Amino acid sequence: MSSVYLVRHGQAGTRDSYDSLSELGRRQSRLLGEYFVSQRIEFTHAYVGALSRQQQTAVEVSRAYAETGISFPEVVVEKGWDEFNLDQIYRDIAPRLCEEDSEFRSDYEAMREEVKASAGLQDAEVHRRWRPCDTKIVEAWIGGHKAYGGETWDQFRERVAACRFKLGETQRDTNILVFTSATPAAIWAGLALAISDDRVRRLAAMLRNTSYTVLRLRGEELRLFSFNEVPHLGVPELRTHR
Repeated sequence: MSSVYLVRHGQAGTRDSYDSLSELGRRQSRLLGEYFVSQRIEFTHAYVGALSRQQQTAVEVSRAYAETGISFPEVVVEKGWDEFNLDQIYRDIAPRLCEEDSEFRSDYEAMREEVKASAGLQDAEVHRRWRPCDTKIVEAWIGGHKAYGGETWDQFRERVAACRFKLGETQRDTNILVFTSATPAAIWAGLALAISDDRVRRLAAMLRNTSYTVLRLRGEELRLFSFNEVPHLGVPELRTHR
């Protein structure tokens, strides 16, 4: 039985530059690597999605190992661990949703104005809080809104779930490290718990930046061992959700 550590990426940048870690995100990632080293956790395999924020998190963790001389596996890029594409969802669905829902339009337009007004301000609330328009547009995507031409929720969930078949090919009794995002980690926890999509989304909303979730994998069977662990983030100022 292998242990799979699913790491959510560090805090990302602003809404208009989200696929890159903030300075705090890099610090969170380095602290995670230092914590793993302090616990003498050695990994036999490591994977990362294709997104920059995921890969930057992997770089910071691997550096902590390199600086102490502890071996760290080559990090293999696996796009199956990518988060869903919120930017494309907004591009495709927002214009239509503005026509259909006045409350969405009002909040969406307010959010865009706040983004413009907060240029260069990493800690501005608009960049660090999930808004009603975010919730509505994701719900529209999950519900199969006809304006969207990209990956559907079902395709996304199946893509992430299929990663367990690839990990199942590794040796037994190994520690596998995966750098991913909130929703893929929640999907795997949901597979282990056999819960609904709605509850999976609630789990995703709880995941902190650079938290790790541990599952045990035997063949295709998953068991949840721990969830949303952040022992490396010792003070509240380091613990973020966005």
